[in-house]
Amino acid sequence: MNETFARELLVDTCVRLYDRNLTVSTGGNISLRLNDNEILITPSGKNKGFLFPENIVKMSMDGKIIGDGIPSMENKFHLALYNKNNEVNAVIHCHPIYCTTLAVKGKRIINSTPEGVFLLGNIPMIDYFVPGSDELVDAVMSHSSSKAMIMKRHGALTQGKNMEEAYNRMEELEFQAHLQILAGRVKKFSKFDVEKLMKM
Repeated sequence: MNETFARELLVDTCVRLYDRNLTVSTGGNISLRLNDNEILITPSGKNKGFLFPENIVKMSMDGKIIGDGIPSMENKFHLALYNKNNEVNAVIHCHPIYCTTLAVKGKRIINSTPEGVFLLGNIPMIDYFVPGSDELVDAVMSHSSSKAMIMKRHGALTQGKNMEEAYNRMEELEFQAHLQILAGRVKKFSKFDVEKLMKM
């Protein structure tokens, strides 16, 4: 992927997440696979709504910083997901209010609509570990094939084959969390219904 385009795409996605209230202040981190050997990731301690392409940090797949900048402290689970999943080219972690509300309460998100099943599949909740820790990386990697997951007392994570897919999954994840809070008790789709939907 052209690096100039990739930096602009990453910044545009950050602004969209910020404008949609899917992330606030300096919270969250977003990355994009640049090629087989490098990724781009948001910098540490910067407001996602006010980034410029030159703020984005380039890293090698083995965790070395290329050029200037300090990457997000969460870069380790981004790199781990890319190294594990060849088809994943974008990872989004942020703190949407409804997802995070359920994460703080320790409640899993249940897909309430067919769209949720299509876009998200099963949504695991991983236990709380200190942000940036190896323990958090291990917890994320225990569900590395999941399209979306919730981090207890922390936030949400999605991944996709491109930035649009990862973004759509985050938006849908927050919608499902919001719907669950509004609707109260939500029944899961039956295994039969899920299988039927996934065949469509």
